[in-house]
Amino acid sequence: MIEEPVLTKVLAHAMATGAEFAEIFAEDKRSSSAHLDDGKVEELSSGRDRGAGIRVVAGETTGYAHTADLSEAGLLAAAGAAAAVARGGGGGVRTVALTPVAADRGYAYEVLPEDVPKATKVELLTRANDVARSAGSSITQVSASYADSRRRILVANSDGVLATDDAVRTLFSVSCVATGDTGMQTGRQAIGHTMGYELFDRYDVEELAGEAAQRALTKLGARPAPSGQMPVVIASGGGGVLFHEACGHGLEADLIAKGASVFKGRVGEQVASPLVTLVDDGTMAREWGCFAIDDEGRPAQRNVLIQDGVLTDYMYDYLRARKEGRPSSGNGRRQSYQYLPMVRMTNTYLLAGTDEPDDIIASTEKGVYVKHLGGGQVNTATGDFVFGMTEAYLIEGGRITEPLREGNLIGNGPEVLRMIDAVGHDFAMGPPGTCGKDGQGVPVGDGVPTLRVTSLTIGGTAA
Repeated sequence: MIEEPVLTKVLAHAMATGAEFAEIFAEDKRSSSAHLDDGKVEELSSGRDRGAGIRVVAGETTGYAHTADLSEAGLLAAAGAAAAVARGGGGGVRTVALTPVAADRGYAYEVLPEDVPKATKVELLTRANDVARSAGSSITQVSASYADSRRRILVANSDGVLATDDAVRTLFSVSCVATGDTGMQTGRQAIGHTMGYELFDRYDVEELAGEAAQRALTKLGARPAPSGQMPVVIASGGGGVLFHEACGHGLEADLIAKGASVFKGRVGEQVASPLVTLVDDGTMAREWGCFAIDDEGRPAQRNVLIQDGVLTDYMYDYLRARKEGRPSSGNGRRQSYQYLPMVRMTNTYLLAGTDEPDDIIASTEKGVYVKHLGGGQVNTATGDFVFGMTEAYLIEGGRITEPLREGNLIGNGPEVLRMIDAVGHDFAMGPPGTCGKDGQGVPVGDGVPTLRVTSLTIGGTAA
């Protein structure tokens, strides 16, 4: 993407005014997508975004400039602009010897999406549409989306790091609307992995469409969700977003440094049930949030954040780790070359336990079984959260009975962690997600085994 002599020259120029650290982040991203709605392909697009960002750090000041011009002149101009912002004096020239970082994602892509004809991708959408509509006359709307991207990055910095990654992601989703006496109900199913078009050798889009349609149809007969506090059983794979939001963000070092996390200063403390071990893992092969290197050139890592209920560590990017005299945890991520990196999660999940999932349900006399959670909001300073239940059922007498209309889960992250009293052995990752933070979105994954929280507030409409 950029020749090594040019990288060395640009870094030297960025450091010439006495900076402590300089970094080049170059990116070349290609993407394509297709969307079908109401039986018609409404959108078929492709694009390319290419450029570089230069970061220069002097003391507590960071200068950043980005450019779409990857020529030597363009990069030198960006380096000069960033250095001017961060200038701390001192002058002189520092020559950087770059050493390649060994980072391997551990598997190869089998079929690059860019080599697959657009007509083949569109056929996936029409097949999904046909199957979803054939599920019943109550299905009144079907939309399906396909997307792929290939993101090649290069990171070089004044510490001598030279690292590259080539990430291919492929995504497919189906959404259905069913209409009946109770109004409109929705069902959605999505798959996405860091892999090529071979995704569709592993997953059948017709099966996914059938599941989405059946989810919407089932909810036509749903009763209003109850209100009040009760035990909640969260299904394997379906509730990982709860832990991503309710406690994951609170373990990011930038929020810790700002005092905006309820977990500040609690390393070594028992913050959760002994059944809880929480991990953030960028090395999970083929998962949505995996990569070979983060956006600062650090190889992906598996970081245990909570071990047997004890808070063991936070997630770090380069700058926060540098201030504390420790290595980065491989959590420096950015949306594109136009943005500075920040601390972000990758694939965040709870480790499996030893309980039988059926026994967890059978030992719950009355409660709610949450199959899938939707979006939510969390206050990281207090841990308070609200999440939507997109698929849930009543538990009565230790059995899953009637489906429930959409309602909310309301609680507090640290309290939920302490009130987990059963964890199943059936771990699964959930659907692909995009995590938003400070105006940037990055791909993330999450997962959980079946687990039970002894008490959560259900915000339903039933009297």
